[in-house]
Formats: sequence, structure tokens, C-alpha cells
Amino acid sequence: MAGTAPHEVKMPGRRARAARAEPPPDDAVPIAELRDEAAACRRCPLWRNATQTVFGEGPEDAEVIFVGEQPGDREDLAGKPFVGPAGRMLDATLEDADVDRRKVYVTNAVKHFKFEPRGKRRIHSKPNAGEVQACRWWLDKEIGRIGPRLAVALGATAAQSLLGKAIPVLKRRGEVIERDDGLRIFITIHPSLILRIREQEDKEAERERFLKDMRTVRELMGA
Repeated sequence: MAGTAPHEVKMPGRRARAARAEPPPDDAVPIAELRDEAAACRRCPLWRNATQTVFGEGPEDAEVIFVGEQPGDREDLAGKPFVGPAGRMLDATLEDADVDRRKVYVTNAVKHFKFEPRGKRRIHSKPNAGEVQACRWWLDKEIGRIGPRLAVALGATAAQSLLGKAIPVLKRRGEVIERDDGLRIFITIHPSLILRIREQEDKEAERERFLKDMRTVRELMGA
């Protein structure tokens, strides 16, 4: 499906965009080895209460990397990213947008589940700037290993981690922002936002907007 090209923004002082981030050097650490190293991560206190580190998954030569906020309760227990309700929403939308989920890399800005206990439930708690910054080390390693053409920031925390500063996601949604290293960042919402909408009509409208975003991602993958 053809769509309107997204508005592309070059941050001040940016160099010309590379078609793809620089390929990983021959001595770059494989994702499997990075995942093993991250299992013992103590870069911030979140590891103390989480079940385990939840690292990214996908092809090491993926052209696009999807970045969320952090693992949720299901992801924390399974040790895999995007396997809970938000992950199922993402998978279904990617399928409808004709984006092959098996060809993209999915990860989170923060690799441990941050939560507040309420009885037997564990309620999601937003990571703070220090936790995001501490875990950015791992995200940078993933990007350096994969060398993607495009990163999709799913929500404000992901955008902050990828760009190094907070941006208003709802206002900048649909924009492509280029980093110093030539990596293009596409801004959109986190699929969990759709799940939190109570009115069915509003939920369906937001899902359609998210589907439009994913179709734009498909077009950018081919650009």
C-alpha cells in the first residue's frame, strides 16, 4: 500500500545519511555472546527484583530494529522480548502491514522489568532517566553489532534512549530523525498504549494509526 513519505528531520550538525549504519567490525561481539554477558548485568539496581535479563532477539543482519521501553511481566518470566499482550499487538499489526516479523530485530531500551508489587500482581513502573542511560550501553552494542538501516522507537523511553534526549512522541510521531552515525529513527507509540484505551471505537482508531505507522516502516525498509 502506498503512503505519504514521512517527514524526515536532520538534527543540527548531522552528516549525510548513510544507506545503512556502518557494518559491524570483524571483531564485533555476536548477539549470543552479548546476551550471555547481559545476563549478569549490574549496571543499575533493576536486576535485584527482576527474574532475569531480557535481551533482544532477531537476525544479526536485520535492516530494522524495533526498540520498546522495557520487558513486562510476561517477558520477565519468559526471558524473551515482546511475548505479552503488547507483543501480540505488535506482531498482529506487523503482519497486517506485510512486515515479516522474522526479519526484524526486537529489543527494549531497558533490559530488566521495573515494577511495583500490588498483592500478587507486578505493576509496570516507568524506568527513570538514570536507568535508561545505564542500559543504553547494551542497546548501543546491539545496534553496533547489527548495523540496521532503521530503528523504530516504540514510545518515549525508546526515543530517549535512541536519541539521547526526551522528545514529545505524540507530536513527533511519524517523523524520521537522523543521528550522527546516520541511523534513521522512526518515531511512533508503544503498542501498549492501544491496549490501555477503554473505548472500543477509540481503540480501533488508534490501532489503525499504528498500522499506518507500520506500513510506513515497511516503505522505509525498502527505501
